[in-house]
Amino acid sequence: MGDLERELRDLSAWLDIPDPPDVTARVRVRLSRPARRWRSIVAAALVALIVVAVVPPTRAAIADVVTGLLRFAGVSIATAPAPTPAGGTASPLPGQRAVALDEAQRAVRFPIRLPAKLGPPERVLVADPDATGRYRVATLLYDGGALRVDAFDGHLDLAFHKEVSPPGANWVQVNGDFAVWVDGPHVLSYVDRAGGIRRETARLAASTLIWQDNEVSYRLEGDLTKAEAIEIARSLR
Repeated sequence: MGDLERELRDLSAWLDIPDPPDVTARVRVRLSRPARRWRSIVAAALVALIVVAVVPPTRAAIADVVTGLLRFAGVSIATAPAPTPAGGTASPLPGQRAVALDEAQRAVRFPIRLPAKLGPPERVLVADPDATGRYRVATLLYDGGALRVDAFDGHLDLAFHKEVSPPGANWVQVNGDFAVWVDGPHVLSYVDRAGGIRRETARLAASTLIWQDNEVSYRLEGDLTKAEAIEIARSLR
């Protein structure tokens, strides 16, 4: 043993050396942080994958994977229990009135296109005027009102709210663009300009195709198959 080592050993008796800290818990916490961050990243990636799988690559669609709500082309679609017919008669849309087709075209801010497969409508409605008298929605009625096409400006916020029972809505295509097909009866309500759902307008709607063309959103509703609805949508002129 050298002189230096002997001197250091002798000095150690005079030093007050505290007990070594227990670093086990601290190390475990630090080791767990990357794991938690990794799990968060993986969870976020899985959510992103779900959204990509459910929502098509279009700016017109927004999905909330937490609430199961889909917003597409001015229509919100929520999963709900199987619908039952509401009692009484649903209220009309705000300010709704019947007009001639040419008057309807002057009353809205978007072009009203007719489905060639259906021809001229039997009746035309406009609804929800703004302060300038321009209407938000134009509706073309066929077959005594059992078949209808609702058209509204795609730049606007939500205009209709659907509550569908599982399996709910599914994606289809109209002229190469994404569309939504709701197969079977479902509850339909109007969403006003302030974003409120007008429950008094709720009614049991038939199968519906929803799509957008040239910034105009459309709802085709009636006793139709998916193929029939898509052919009618493709025939807009």
